[in-house]
Amino acid sequence: MKGRDDDALSWDGDDDPTLDLGASGDTAAENTSEPEADPADVDPPAATSLPDGFTAVGKGSETVGPSAPVPAEVTPGATAAQPAPMGNGELIGLGILGGVYALFAIGWIIGGLRVQDWRPFLVTDAMYQGSLWLAVLSPVLWFVTVFLLTRASRAWVRFAWLAAGVVLLVPWPFVLIGAVGQ
Repeated sequence: MKGRDDDALSWDGDDDPTLDLGASGDTAAENTSEPEADPADVDPPAATSLPDGFTAVGKGSETVGPSAPVPAEVTPGATAAQPAPMGNGELIGLGILGGVYALFAIGWIIGGLRVQDWRPFLVTDAMYQGSLWLAVLSPVLWFVTVFLLTRASRAWVRFAWLAAGVVLLVPWPFVLIGAVGQ
């Protein structure tokens, strides 16, 4: 058994004998005339269990066995039913693409409002308002739909669909009229 001097830190009062493992800490029990039990005669503690992936080492490790399977809802990390958590690169990529889609929604608002002067020649007011708000919501709906439908897929599938949306949902009224001028 290692002594207390091998501890990483020592504090005032560490030499107290009741702090040693195996010491009863009860002075009344020390005063009785009963002999102390031999450590070999003491029954080992009941077998305990460890979660998957952990290995017991040291004295008494032979009594520790693997644990019973934990339900999937409680198991931390990824299981067969749950995808692996996203890495840093994937989170940064999703943030950048989310920002692009937010800018596209703003571009559709600005471009759609600038085209409003030409609207009477093309469509009625009700049709224009409906199509304007569908165009404004389309980047947001595309991003949310791709994110929800590709949860169980690989990362490259999600990014392929998001890249397709970047190409398909360019706010053309803003690009042709809003950015260039009227």
